[in-house]
Amino acid sequence: MSHRPSSGLAAVSTALLAMSRHLEVRDVLKTIVASARELLDAEYAALGVPDDHGGFAQFVVDGVSDEQWRAIGPLPRQHGILAAMLRGARTERLADVRQDPRFEGWPSAHPDMADFLGLPIKDGDETIGALFLANKRCPRPDGSCGFTEADEELLSILAQHAAIALTNARLYERSRELTIAEERSRLAHELHDAVSQKLFSLRLTAQAAARLVDRDPARAKGELQQVAALAAEAADELRAAVVELRPAALDEDGLVNTLRTQIQVLDRAHSARVTFDSCGVRALPAAQEDALLRVAQEALHNALRHSGAPRVEVSLARRGQGAVLSVTDDGRGFEPEAVRRAGRHLGLVSMRDRASGVGGRLTVESAPGKGTTVEMEVPGG
Repeated sequence: MSHRPSSGLAAVSTALLAMSRHLEVRDVLKTIVASARELLDAEYAALGVPDDHGGFAQFVVDGVSDEQWRAIGPLPRQHGILAAMLRGARTERLADVRQDPRFEGWPSAHPDMADFLGLPIKDGDETIGALFLANKRCPRPDGSCGFTEADEELLSILAQHAAIALTNARLYERSRELTIAEERSRLAHELHDAVSQKLFSLRLTAQAAARLVDRDPARAKGELQQVAALAAEAADELRAAVVELRPAALDEDGLVNTLRTQIQVLDRAHSARVTFDSCGVRALPAAQEDALLRVAQEALHNALRHSGAPRVEVSLARRGQGAVLSVTDDGRGFEPEAVRRAGRHLGLVSMRDRASGVGGRLTVESAPGKGTTVEMEVPGG
């Protein structure tokens, strides 16, 4: 990143072209923020998209490290200057944001900011986001610095194009979601018809075998063989449908990014601290990735709903040609044998079935007061 201010039509053109290259909303947001920060040579930039509950549905930053961002904590609420951008729908250019009467402070890990430039991103009359810049890099002889009226005009141009890019990305994602929903509806209909027909044939063939078992055992044996064949066909069709219904995010983002995104959501939605770490994982066969994701989801559900743990750690690491998933909490734990005897399996049977179904192995270690670790290993391809 250059510390010299970008200027001229070439710089603006570069920023606009960068925004137009992406169709995913998250990618568009990141590009807008990075382009604004570089164009105006600011130390920090952020873009917030509001939700309907006084917070932000998405908040993207540039100039803040991942470690800093994790230390800062949950997404900010819409208050102070942030609220002014979204509700007042006007540009705010401040020499020192900390001196503004609306300033309400920030978390201890938050970087220190002084000069500030923020403006809403609007689609017609609707404010769909707010773009913020802080700490312009432009030392003057007297040591002062700040955003100028020219900076404000430049950012306004960028925000207008950002609104177009963001709206187009939203339309694209909505169109894709509708396409996926329609495809899944079609698959569900086909699955219902195919399995219903197979089950109907199975029932009739089994009834015929039952009638023949006493008077014609040889024919009854033939009918039972037909039952087995129909059952195998039904199982094959179900497996094929499950593969087609594989979570779309896995195909688009891969297992590591899909897990990271889901865990970030859980971390913000629950009081427990939920973290994710991955190391050296490469692409795995589709069925194994799907099984790992499902087991992670089930184990996280158990930890967050039943363990009372203040911390849940998820890791995914390469092991040989395959990978190993670990979900560990420091909650109240349980006695696995007692749980089995009581008939409360907490999804353990389902997780073991998923693991064995792809040639993997699942282990569960837990004890009262000692937390729980669920580990799943798959062989890779």
